[in-house]
Amino acid sequence: MRILITNDDGINAPGLQVLEEIAAEIAGPSGEVWVVAPAFEQSGVAHCISYTHPTMIAELGPRRFAAEGSPADCVLAGLHDVLSDGAPDLVLSGVNRGNNAAENAMYSGTIGGAMEAALHGLPAIALSQYYGTANLRLDDPFEAARRHGAATVRRLLDRAPWDNEADYQLFYNVNFPALPAAEVRGLKVGRQGFRRETAFGVEPHVSPSGRRFLWIRGGRQDIPTGPGTDAQDNLDGYISVVPMRADLTAHDALDRARSALEDTAG
Repeated sequence: MRILITNDDGINAPGLQVLEEIAAEIAGPSGEVWVVAPAFEQSGVAHCISYTHPTMIAELGPRRFAAEGSPADCVLAGLHDVLSDGAPDLVLSGVNRGNNAAENAMYSGTIGGAMEAALHGLPAIALSQYYGTANLRLDDPFEAARRHGAATVRRLLDRAPWDNEADYQLFYNVNFPALPAAEVRGLKVGRQGFRRETAFGVEPHVSPSGRRFLWIRGGRQDIPTGPGTDAQDNLDGYISVVPMRADLTAHDALDRARSALEDTAG
């Protein structure tokens, strides 16, 4: 198997090394793992692409490249330049430092990389490691992802629907709970949750030169999101899996919108 991997934490991020291990196990001894990751951290860029300026790419070693761009840029570079001789069988993005559950999914460059691959008709999985009090002090905060990552990816490849003929192909968002690997309770499939009463905001600071700057701040990550949702499953000790598409249409509102807005005269 030929696997392309990327992330949004950057080429030197510890989570990328975890993903390389996962990908190597999935690819097998005769497979190939290719890395095309951002040269610098790209957290929070979502599905951004560098449409208005070029992206420099550098080969750092065998099958290992760094690109000065977003995770989606890296996937484009991987598909159309680095692997121009043949598409990968699978694209993996992560393992992100911190969760990409609930509303975080809308901002995530990790998910943006997987989404770009899905738009090219390729199987893609985003993987993220929840951080919390139960794993922050471990020698390896990525222990749950490292131990359970390959089995989770293999289960998705072997059992999950992929809808290969759909215009907007399915891809999967996986989050590992903030627990030691031995305490992970299993895997649950659910929908994207929503953390109420918390959101991103800004914190103003004044520099020594008198200039005013704003730091973006996230909200609490331990807010329950309700039964059957990703963040709740993580808080309950489970690996969460959410099937996703790039189609942003609110299908549940289409009929109501038609009734309210369309002209009924012939």
